[in-house]
Amino acid sequence: MRTVIVAAGVVLEHGKVLLSRRKTGTHLEGLWEFPGGKVEAGEDPRAALRRELEEELGIDTEVGEIVDVTFHRYEDADKAVLLLFFEASRTSASPEPRAVDVAEVGWFGPEALDPASFPPADVAVLAKVRARLHG
Repeated sequence: MRTVIVAAGVVLEHGKVLLSRRKTGTHLEGLWEFPGGKVEAGEDPRAALRRELEEELGIDTEVGEIVDVTFHRYEDADKAVLLLFFEASRTSASPEPRAVDVAEVGWFGPEALDPASFPPADVAVLAKVRARLHG
């Protein structure tokens, strides 16, 4: 079983969090997730997150501190994921997020963070994100 390192962004604005939906035909298709992607060999995870957010959502971001770290085995895909969740915020010059390389993108309040709508690896961080949205 191979292990993939993934950097994901917790982007909060106006009491909502930015989420993207996985494309049809991909592992965990149709589920909502915190946007981001694989960290390439030798790549700084923060740089990977900035790159992925630009490639997938067309936004320019600044990446901050770690929010959470989780590890999850996906037996069905014969892979494990080490997920690094970072605070991220759009720069003042960033355009609005759009679905460039994801099925859909949107801003969601705490009431919309239903664990059943997320990949298992993302579920552990939901309580922390809800607390930040209420804070």
